[in-house]
Amino acid sequence: MSKIFISCALPYANGPCHLGHIRSTYLPADIYARYNRMIGNDVLMVCATDEHGTPIAVKADKENKKPIEISKRYHDMIVRDVESMNISLDNFTRTTDDIHYEIAQNFFKDLYDKGLIYRLDIQQLYCENCNKFLPDRYVEGLCPACGAEARGDHCEKCGRALDPTELDEPRCLTCGNTPVIKDTYQYAFKLSEFEDELKDYINNNDNLPANVKNYASNWLKEGLNDWVLTRDMDWGIPVPLDEAEGKVLYVWIEAFLGYISSAAQWSRKTGIKWEDYWSDYVVHFIGKDIIYHHSIFWPGLLTAYGCKKPDMIYAGEFLSLEGEKMSTSKNWVIWIDDFVKDFDADLLRYYLTINAPLNKDSDFSWDDFQRRNNDELADVIGNLLHRTFTFTHKFFDGKIPEYVDASDEDVAFEAEIEKLPDSVGEYISNYEFREALLEIFKVAKIGNKYFNDQEPWKAVKENPQKAANTLYLSNQLAKCLAYVLKPFLPTKADQIAEILKLDALDVWDDAKVSLPSGYEIAKAKPLFKKIEDDVITNEKEKLQNNLKENEEDNMSDIIDIDYFDKVDIRIGQIKEAEKIEKSDKLLKLQVDIGDETRQIVAGLAKFYSPEELIDRKVAVLVNLKPAKLFGTLSEGMLLATGESGALLSPDDCEIGEQIQ
Repeated sequence: MSKIFISCALPYANGPCHLGHIRSTYLPADIYARYNRMIGNDVLMVCATDEHGTPIAVKADKENKKPIEISKRYHDMIVRDVESMNISLDNFTRTTDDIHYEIAQNFFKDLYDKGLIYRLDIQQLYCENCNKFLPDRYVEGLCPACGAEARGDHCEKCGRALDPTELDEPRCLTCGNTPVIKDTYQYAFKLSEFEDELKDYINNNDNLPANVKNYASNWLKEGLNDWVLTRDMDWGIPVPLDEAEGKVLYVWIEAFLGYISSAAQWSRKTGIKWEDYWSDYVVHFIGKDIIYHHSIFWPGLLTAYGCKKPDMIYAGEFLSLEGEKMSTSKNWVIWIDDFVKDFDADLLRYYLTINAPLNKDSDFSWDDFQRRNNDELADVIGNLLHRTFTFTHKFFDGKIPEYVDASDEDVAFEAEIEKLPDSVGEYISNYEFREALLEIFKVAKIGNKYFNDQEPWKAVKENPQKAANTLYLSNQLAKCLAYVLKPFLPTKADQIAEILKLDALDVWDDAKVSLPSGYEIAKAKPLFKKIEDDVITNEKEKLQNNLKENEEDNMSDIIDIDYFDKVDIRIGQIKEAEKIEKSDKLLKLQVDIGDETRQIVAGLAKFYSPEELIDRKVAVLVNLKPAKLFGTLSEGMLLATGESGALLSPDDCEIGEQIQ
């Protein structure tokens, strides 16, 4: 018997769960955990809500609430969603629990005392209006690479990772002011010291799947830099150093430790040492977007601490929706809470597993969901079970008939039943969950064909033993299906077991034990129902309506004619132009707008030299609130195209003329 430590990636407590969360992380972890428990392994599966970091703090600011109120709200929603999907966690906790604070601070202090965390002097954006340094998510601006709107750590459009100081036209998310760059310090982890060990861990670990290896290897090719582990915030776990007042642990050090603190909390409840599980076999189930965190940063921290690295990191690829990327901001998403109001959770578990392997991107389609439910669950598995149970009652008084004088067809079918548990188990052990479910479906199809070919409704009159053998073997397959479906469809498997009057489906090998002749089963109940077309039409309409409502909400960005009348755009002429020190993108311009000369800072250095701009006519937004960019006052904005930087040049207009 092995001990297995299973963790699910911590859901961030700023929203409920949608289909993508379940597909990539919680469902595969649950399948693996349930199977391993059934084969006798001792499993500890843990998770927690990740409740620190700037997004929660920003949301709290906007709602005029405390961050803990925001995280508690979504923690409760996430617990509801996870439970509704029958995810069999042994412990689910929070990173705001006292035990997590204790473990995270002790972990940091241990690395600091070893000299593996050090003070690092850096430059950081500072809001003079809010009187505070700005963590990355408290800054928005323009991406220096593509010019799109970006936040301080990442550009959604081009995917580039950013430092807040790289942003063009940065602004404080709280007050809108332009921040300045100031000297400060943070604490950094000597990740670079562990580069060779991490390369060995990635390249020579046969447990790691290809997508994890490839992603991590590409990251390692560029070499590792030391990693800043702290932030200037009120919301978070305080850095446990007297001189570090006002600094908290970065979420991507302490969130990892949520696996440990959840396990430690479980240990305090049960009196069982979680360390025994970690020292045996550790597997993390995560999403594709956090591969490098779990394959590089986390193993680096564990190595520094002197702790074993994860044996396996399984990363599920992305799930799209009706061919489009899911977007919570656009409301192009299906929330778990909405789904389970209308459908059994097991139907979603089936579809998300069988639709595509986890190591490939997948798409959720309402039409395909209906097809798989109707054609596979209802017509194949459900039909086989219902006919088996119904005919057993009709022809044999609900008792398993005697099996003798087996035909070649009987023997071939019996062999398929006997090998099913082992083949499914091998697939699950190798993390091939879709292949395991396909194997179950394949044998169920074989069972249906066998049942049809044997025609027990005719044979019961013409050849009673043939009918008896058919119903005997069909019931054996039904029993086997109850066990092998348990990791995938726990509720439906229990319903099959109830009809067969089986005890709890706890032992995998019991799937191989035949029901004896004369064993009495209960009456059949509908297990899988077909989904009607109008139901699916309604779901697709709801999805489109959600998108439409979101678009209508965003129409607030459209201004009416009265508002446009307030916009004052005038023709100006550039009289002076010079580069701004320490910026390779900004120019300081003196622009004549007729009755005065305005100083304007513009991001044109990539497109024009200062000399090219002298005497050029430009369109100027003159009634824009003044702002400071790189410490330089800007009293307007030039109109230019975003991609090429081409200025609007109204050469035929008079200087100072207003655009109507």
